[in-house]
Amino acid sequence: MRSRTIAAVLLAFCAACGGDSPPSNPNNPTNPFTFTISTSGIVSPKQLTVPPGTRVLFVNNHSRPHNMTSDPHPDHLDCEQLNQVGLLNAGQSRETGNLVIVRTCGFHDHDDPDNVNLRGSIITR
Repeated sequence: MRSRTIAAVLLAFCAACGGDSPPSNPNNPTNPFTFTISTSGIVSPKQLTVPPGTRVLFVNNHSRPHNMTSDPHPDHLDCEQLNQVGLLNAGQSRETGNLVIVRTCGFHDHDDPDNVNLRGSIITR
């Protein structure tokens, strides 16, 4: 009887894992700390405040690719965790590394560094 109970619990647990779950939809991100590049090529919001250890999601809904990197241009050394986002093709999304240091990190599109529509910042505190 006990082995049947254990088997039933394991089966229920495996079913709850969602093995057949649909792929993630970049238009419906699950990370509450998300920057979205709109269909018109504007990043929103311009600034997020996050707790230490957070990963921030970047979603590209624009028809063009965007290479999202840390300030300053062209070195990208202020917050190297942001550089993990990198090149996002249309419809792609990717998270930063864990932002563990309390500070403000600016970001921009490496391929269009002067475009204020693609600039923003993350405040970790």
